[in-house]
Amino acid sequence: NALIFLDKYTQIERILSPLALALRNLQELCSSDTPVARYLEDAFGSAEELTKGVLADFFRSAFDGSGADNFFDAGSCIDGRLTSAWNWCNDIEKKPFFPAFLLTGFTGFDGKFTD
Repeated sequence: NALIFLDKYTQIERILSPLALALRNLQELCSSDTPVARYLEDAFGSAEELTKGVLADFFRSAFDGSGADNFFDAGSCIDGRLTSAWNWCNDIEKKPFFPAFLLTGFTGFDGKFTD
């Protein structure tokens, strides 16, 4: 069904917008001289290191095709890639950087996103 296929592409914004917003807010949090900024520096080194760590984890896992039934079917199929990305989003609470995301105002990957 064509509508289901198109809906898959609309999910990309629901994944990337909250991720980009959290990363931008991390930069702002780390640039201030507050206890939160000191915590982030102590826990993750710097805003740049934290951002690189989040992005490395995201790109290593989110589009690897692990969402497909098997590796050979994953290929460049959008189903497998988007399922991998949603699996990454679903597991974000298990990531070491999740507390930092919460400090940015991150609430999840569903809903309205404003900055």
